[in-house]
Amino acid sequence: MVLKKGFCDLGFAKVDVGRLTRRGFSEVIYSPGKDRVHLAKITRELIRNKQDILLTKLDKDTFRYLKNKFPKLKYNHIAKLGYLSLKPKQIKRGTVLVISAGTSDLPVAEEAALTLEVMGNKVIRLYDVGVAGVHRLMHNIDALKEASVIVVVAGMEGALGSLVSGLVSCPVIAVPTSCGYGASFAGLSALLTMLNSCSPGMSVVNIDNGFGAGYLASIINK
Repeated sequence: MVLKKGFCDLGFAKVDVGRLTRRGFSEVIYSPGKDRVHLAKITRELIRNKQDILLTKLDKDTFRYLKNKFPKLKYNHIAKLGYLSLKPKQIKRGTVLVISAGTSDLPVAEEAALTLEVMGNKVIRLYDVGVAGVHRLMHNIDALKEASVIVVVAGMEGALGSLVSGLVSCPVIAVPTSCGYGASFAGLSALLTMLNSCSPGMSVVNIDNGFGAGYLASIINK
């Protein structure tokens, strides 16, 4: 390990230990495509620098490998997130509402919700309230109006983001998912719907990017 200004050079990776100061949370590890040994070395370097751990898109077998090396590492199998908080967070004042259109969208919604919780946010989950039964959403209108930020996760046609955004005054972050039949084009249909929304105050992240939505919502809530 060679320490440079703001990062640790491991040769195969340059661990950005300065990100905690800049962003308020340590560098997050995207797991797919990385060798298990490399993942372990990056994780160890972050811990050595007293930084929290968040591993996204982490499969269960790789988690077991890392768990043997870092016994305190936790795992959420639905969100496919590995995480470790070195010290308790001071909970941010605002509440972030995470909404999913359907149960099939739950893995991406949980990725957003758990990311938010690891980063010290109070989270309320509101799942399976898509536009095919809009009365389910309207039954929770008070929760929508009380939220500081809302993350909306939806596949199929992706219309839920616009609907929610039109009902509230807070920022809305829409997450298209790859849930849907053939003409949904693995989430492209939902992405285009959200990008073309006529409702102002709604931003859109990439397909299945629950982590990105959770991270952005945390910054807004801060």
